[in-house]
Amino acid sequence: MGHHKVWTRRGFIGGAATLALAACNNGLATNATQTLESRVNATLNELFATYPNARPVVENARGVLVMPVMTQAGFGVGGSYGEGALRVGGQTVDYYSAAQASIGLQAGARQFAHVLVFQTDRALENFRNAPGWVAGAGAFYAVPAEGMSFGTDTVTRNHPVIAMVFGQTGIMAGAAIEGTKYTRIIPSSIGARN
Repeated sequence: MGHHKVWTRRGFIGGAATLALAACNNGLATNATQTLESRVNATLNELFATYPNARPVVENARGVLVMPVMTQAGFGVGGSYGEGALRVGGQTVDYYSAAQASIGLQAGARQFAHVLVFQTDRALENFRNAPGWVAGAGAFYAVPAEGMSFGTDTVTRNHPVIAMVFGQTGIMAGAAIEGTKYTRIIPSSIGARN
């Protein structure tokens, strides 16, 4: 009998310690934010490696939202969810989630990374002030792989927001982000859905 009680107590203490540890990890967002920051850096590096002519556009932007690979999530079949960072002057100022229903997702682009480049202060302000900003078709231009000189191109100049969308294979996925909803998230909630 006594032997049984000892094991029960040990099991309880072990369980309580595990719970306490889990609570600590959830309270401190440093690991999650560091992981997300490294994914954001990797996404930018991949973009510049694949499309070198995108670098000046990103570096001269008023703000850049970097969304590492979006993955399928519990939004029904084909829905996707991702988390990323908004950078102004190369520094992260806010974290955002992106959620998309299955409508609008293109075949072969079910997992993709994307970068939104805000070229005007007004476009950046509109994005940051919206409670849930939804990507529309009109304001975006997916940068083609080649044959476009940035800065002088009228398409680049006339679009306050440029979307650079690329899949794991490096192909531009076109309008794959249409209908995606972006919502600001607090650092402590990062990674909660993954």
